Amino acid sequence: MKPLQVQFLFDFGSPNAYLCHKVLPGIESRTEIRFEYVPILLGGLFKLSNNRSPAEAFADIPNKRAYDKLEIRRFVARHQLTRFQFNPHFPVNTLKIMRLAVAAQTLGCETQYIDAVYSAMWEAARNMDDSAEITAVLHDAGLDGAALFAKSQEPEIKARLTANTQCAFERGAFGSPSFFVGDELFFGKDRLREVEEEIEKQRMKSNLSN
Repeated sequence: MKPLQVQFLFDFGSPNAYLCHKVLPGIESRTEIRFEYVPILLGGLFKLSNNRSPAEAFADIPNKRAYDKLEIRRFVARHQLTRFQFNPHFPVNTLKIMRLAVAAQTLGCETQYIDAVYSAMWEAARNMDDSAEITAVLHDAGLDGAALFAKSQEPEIKARLTANTQCAFERGAFGSPSFFVGDELFFGKDRLREVEEEIEKQRMKSNLSN
């Protein structure tokens, strides 16, 4: 039986995806399952699924927007994510940094790159749509920005990000953070408990069948 595949579909532009990123190591430790990070382009997924960002969809519902902020504060407090701050440049065009994420996977520096960009975006409030700012963040993280940028412009890298996004839509995803535990889809940071429960459920099922 093939190993259980658990995927995290992410775009750096989602603050909730950042919050998930910070707590996934705990789930990985408890379940002994490694999440596969799948870069997608959130704007593209919105278009494919006829979805809109919460800021746009709930622009005329102040109580909903206020509640979403309350839920973020609760999540931050529960997990002691004291470095989190809302990015003043939001919303950010993430095309560059998402292509760079695919490039980082190819060049073998995915973990270092993702940590650096998430930190810059949602802890240091950097403008991650600006190439010079991105280059500075990569340099500070000890990454080869020139090599990453060059790789990110290769047609196969661009095509892979597009394919990831299309595949996410075809499997039922409509936003980020989204998770697949095997073929089971979960959306949002408020479903992380269910994600962990599904991992254990499928692992137990696999063990019983072996």
